[in-house]
Amino acid sequence: MEESNKNPFSEAYYIQKSNLLRKNTTTLIYNARKGHIGGCFSCMDILVALYYSGVFQLSPDNRADHFILSKGHCATALYAVLQDCGHISEDELFSYGKNGTMLGGHPDYRLQGIDVTSGSLGMGLGIGAGIVYAKRKDGSDSATVVMTGDGECYEGSIWEAAMFASHHSLCKLIWVIDRNQLCCLDETEDCLKLEPLSDRIRAFGWEVQDVDGHSIEQLISSMKNARYTKSNKPQAIIANTIKGKGVSFMENQLIWHHKVPDEDEYKKIIAELS
Repeated sequence: MEESNKNPFSEAYYIQKSNLLRKNTTTLIYNARKGHIGGCFSCMDILVALYYSGVFQLSPDNRADHFILSKGHCATALYAVLQDCGHISEDELFSYGKNGTMLGGHPDYRLQGIDVTSGSLGMGLGIGAGIVYAKRKDGSDSATVVMTGDGECYEGSIWEAAMFASHHSLCKLIWVIDRNQLCCLDETEDCLKLEPLSDRIRAFGWEVQDVDGHSIEQLISSMKNARYTKSNKPQAIIANTIKGKGVSFMENQLIWHHKVPDEDEYKKIIAELS
């Protein structure tokens, strides 16, 4: 597959799209009274770069590449994206959290557009490595992108998968880390230090890019570099983000890991994102 150097949309379009999807995510969580809004907001720009830039083939009619949301507790953000991209209907989207819905708190592979049921943290990177390994055996050039949280990097299975991917030169495996520096309990560097994270990942035999996770330009550029690399190494993108991005009273606030907004907070969030 040849690299395209043109982005299909402007930076302003991507920003507007991210904020629209953050609003839709907020409405889903507010109505269902459940969800992990802070992490959904931190990873939304990453999802927009993945699904709207054209770097990866993830559309309903041309899904040659794979995406695994390993941090499955942020499925609400992914649902908003999948609906906007045409994988699921608006009615299905707003069934989120209701009895009988396919849209639960974590992604389910039975839903169109989702390849892997996820949410048990630490599993996604290993599954992604297995997919890339099998695809290569079949002669496929497809890529698999796995998004993890940074707190998820505490899991030993992450580093087992990192060793496997390096050993087998899985250059079509792209690991994106939502590096918002907050996990459910505290700041990641106070719980268990991850830094120097990029050096640690490189020591496992990966190529690493360190980018602003809210700059669509940087995200798309890093994804192109990873997708079309000439290296035989697996590819990692550390996307430095802000938990609760876009809303003044939510940003970098641990309480918004899984706090549900009340009516007044809901109105303020929608207003700030409009």
